Amino acid sequence: MKDFNKDALLAKIQGLSVQVGELFADLYDDPNSNINAMECLEAYKSLRRLLPMDGDRRLGASAAHLATQGGLGRRGR
Repeated sequence: MKDFNKDALLAKIQGLSVQVGELFADLYDDPNSNINAMECLEAYKSLRRLLPMDGDRRLGASAAHLATQGGLGRRGR
């Protein structure tokens, strides 16, 4: 089984997917944003598809999903 401790490339992809997930959550919550949140969501999903499966979900799915819900790194909310 691949994991983030042994594969730096997978760790980078996971990190990017979490960051893009957070960006999506911010854009989705901002009614004044001129940036299409759904385009950001597509970028998130593309990054997630690069990661291997871990059972019936992608590796790191819980943290990545939490980011899209605004659960990681959202200060002042």
